[in-house]
Order: sequence, then C-alpha cells, then structure tokens
Amino acid sequence: MAFRPMFQRRVVAPIAATFIAGGIVTYPRRTAYAESPSDLRKPIYDDYPTESVAVPEQKPIVTIPSDISKTVSKEEASVTDLLTAQVRRARLFLYAHSLAAENSFNDFLSRVLRVENAFTNTVASLAPSPESGERLLPGGVYVIVSAMAGSIVSRNRGIILRSATPLAFGTIAAWTLLPVTMRNVSDLAWEYEKKVPVVADNHLKARTYIQHVYTTGVAHSQMGRAMLEDKIGEAREYLEEWVRKGR
Repeated sequence: MAFRPMFQRRVVAPIAATFIAGGIVTYPRRTAYAESPSDLRKPIYDDYPTESVAVPEQKPIVTIPSDISKTVSKEEASVTDLLTAQVRRARLFLYAHSLAAENSFNDFLSRVLRVENAFTNTVASLAPSPESGERLLPGGVYVIVSAMAGSIVSRNRGIILRSATPLAFGTIAAWTLLPVTMRNVSDLAWEYEKKVPVVADNHLKARTYIQHVYTTGVAHSQMGRAMLEDKIGEAREYLEEWVRKGR
C-alpha cells in the first residue's frame, strides 16, 4: 500500500511538467484577428462609388516684378526720410525755445542780483567810516526826536509850516549829529541829480544862493557884532566917565 502512492507521484509529476512546458511554448504571443479593422474593409454589396476626399485648391503664386518692388521701396524710403526730417525739425524747435527760455530766466536772475548788489553797496557806502567815530544808532534816534519836536512846535500852524518845520529840524539835527553820513547822502543825491541836467542846474543855483545868503548873513552878523561891541565900548566909557565925574 505504501508503494502505490509513491509510484503515482513519480509518474504524475513528469507528465504534468511536460504539459506545462508544452503549453508555454505553444501559447500565442500576438492576437490573431479573424477580420481586418473596419476602416480597411471594402464593401462587397455596395454599388455606389465611395466619396473622394476634397483636396484644397492651391492659389497661384503671384510674382511681383522687380521694377514695382524697387518703386515701392523707394517710396517707403522717401516717406521715412520725410518723417525723420520732420522729427528733427521738431526737436530743434523745442531745443531752441527751451534754450531761449533758459537764457531769459538766467538774464532776469542776473539783473535781480545786480540790483541787489548795487542797493547793498549803496547802503553800505552811506555808513560812516570807523575812523570818523560817528555812530548811526544814537545819532539817528536824536534826529527822529528832533523831527518830532519840530512837528510839536508847529502843530497849531498852517499845513505848509507843519510839513516844513519837522523836515527843517530833522535836517539841522542830522547835519549837526551825523555830518559824515549826511555828506555821503548828499554826494549820492548829487550823483543821481547829475543824470538830469535841469535838476542839477537848479540844485547848483539853489546851493549857490544859499551859500551867498549864508556868507552874507555871517558877514552882516560879524559887522553887527563889531558895531554892537563898539557901541557897548562907547557906553562903557561914557558910564565910566560919568561915574568918575560924579565922584
């Protein structure tokens, strides 16, 4: 009984291995179709012809003559040159006007700076030199006080006198307290007056007349003083003689 199963195993195993190897060898590697694909089949019972595929018509190639192409290229070149010239003119126009505006602005600033420098130099030239020992601050205050005193003195007078008295008081005080500054002011006024000959001539005439009146007044005052001193001397001698006789 034990021998039988062993025998079956030894006989069945080689047979099974043989069938398996044969099946592997004979197994088809590609699928075999019974019919070809449907798109490749041709109809057998169809009498009508098949529709042909429409082939698009090709447009004929148009060749442009060389003369026409040269003419077109020349026209394009002329239009380009004209546009370039117009752009160049516009750029030059803008540059010229911007440069003119810039130059005008620079000239205006230069004139303003020159006027400012002239004004500052003129004001600085009116100040007295340090060697003169003259000071503007206290002297100017005194001049203003003198002008106010003149207005107070002539407050009940006419309008002409009320206008002339403060000016006269202030001018006299300025020439007395600030002689160097007033001399500088008069010299500056004379420089401006020389630009107008009529004003300069009238100024010279008025100055000459004032100097003549002043010198004449001084001379008459000296003569009156001398005469007064003579009269006083005579009166003193007469009194002395009268006192001497009375004794």
